[in-house]
Amino acid sequence: MLAALHDRDGRGRFGGRARLGIPGNADDWASVARQLTEGLVKGSERRGALPESIVAFLCQDPKDGESAREVMERLRPLAQLLRTACGALDVPVIEALCISDGRFWSYCCPSAQCCPSDGTPMGLPGTSVLAAAATYAGLQIRGSLREFRARLIPWETAAALEQESALNAVSMALIPRILDDESRTVVATETLDLAHRVMSRFADSTSAAGAPGVAGVPAVSDAASVSGALSADLRDDELLCHDEAATLILGLQDRTTRDRAAEWMEGDEAGPALRLWRALARRCVGPYGEHAAAPLTLAGWVAWSSGDELEAREALAMALGADPGYLFARLLHQACNEGLDPESIRRCLRKERVDRAGAETIASSASSASSASSASSASSASPVDAGGASGAASTPSTRVASRRRRKPRSTGSTESRPGSRPSGTAGTRRPRSTADGSPAPEAPTRAGDGTGGGTRSRRGTGRHGTKQGET
Repeated sequence: MLAALHDRDGRGRFGGRARLGIPGNADDWASVARQLTEGLVKGSERRGALPESIVAFLCQDPKDGESAREVMERLRPLAQLLRTACGALDVPVIEALCISDGRFWSYCCPSAQCCPSDGTPMGLPGTSVLAAAATYAGLQIRGSLREFRARLIPWETAAALEQESALNAVSMALIPRILDDESRTVVATETLDLAHRVMSRFADSTSAAGAPGVAGVPAVSDAASVSGALSADLRDDELLCHDEAATLILGLQDRTTRDRAAEWMEGDEAGPALRLWRALARRCVGPYGEHAAAPLTLAGWVAWSSGDELEAREALAMALGADPGYLFARLLHQACNEGLDPESIRRCLRKERVDRAGAETIASSASSASSASSASSASSASPVDAGGASGAASTPSTRVASRRRRKPRSTGSTESRPGSRPSGTAGTRRPRSTADGSPAPEAPTRAGDGTGGGTRSRRGTGRHGTKQGET
């Protein structure tokens, strides 16, 4: 962790801070030192205040069988890399400290009287200049770093095997649906609905011990004997079953779904949401460790939005450890380290939530109006008579169909000639009768109007010839 210092007019003050998890591979230390230093210095410069100096904190708990002094010696090359990277940007490191197992060592002070080889015990927050600086930097204020990370690291118990089996089973059914454009939206809705139900379950749990377990998750019998955060985490683990956790972990791999879940960052939603993201991070076991980037980033975002920068930085650093290329975690981690106000991000998420709700309301209204219009059209399209028959409504279409079937019978010329009747009337003309019942004289018809027309024309000629002979 790097803390910028400003000294103007004889009044020193802290500036920005930059924090990143120490990589386990020493080959990565050079790039990490350069990235962390550039982020702090350039971020301070963008805010208009280039730091006059920097204090470096290297914090790590001893591994099994390792002493705190051995941790200090092992991290000495990293301290030197940080000092070199800051010097390349013309900002000196006036102090580099290693903090491990409640003690600290200075990499800059060569005096054994001032900085003994066994280290100096850390004072309580506020009781010394160094303790005050460490408190401001967000170091060692809620137990050791190992205890803090234990809330977010994956399980290593027998239940981890059951959780891995659930992840395998759910992924077979869920991943193809997420990759399909038609079912992707449905999966997002199902994931968020399930998350809401689990958050409500967490919010309703009030007792620290004796809460009824969920099928598939072993009950914790000694929860009452575990204090503080561990007790709360064990209770949450009991309230979340394996298949629910698997469904949520895999559903959050869709970034649109994850962004919508990030909207639960304030008010009554923030607490249960943070508990859920912690619980899901603990369920990313075995080969699903990379999937923890999503819940860890959400945990870091909610913690930062709630004012807990310590947990935010640690969760975001762990997210980058799970997936170094996770862009959402990188952006939030940089913004948090540069001391930006999370309210600007909260405003964007609030607006997105309101806009989406408005769009859904408009779509629902349009769908209702369309359904009502369709129902009205269907009822008016088939009127019924007093007897309940609807055949009258089909009469016009029947007539049109009849005319269309008779029309092809005419195959002759369609050119108009003087004295000819309109096309199509010859086949429907009925001969008029006189008073004595004999056929009335008809106007001569044009021969050759077509096959049907020619037949009617010959009939007409015969009748006319008979009548002419009579007269």
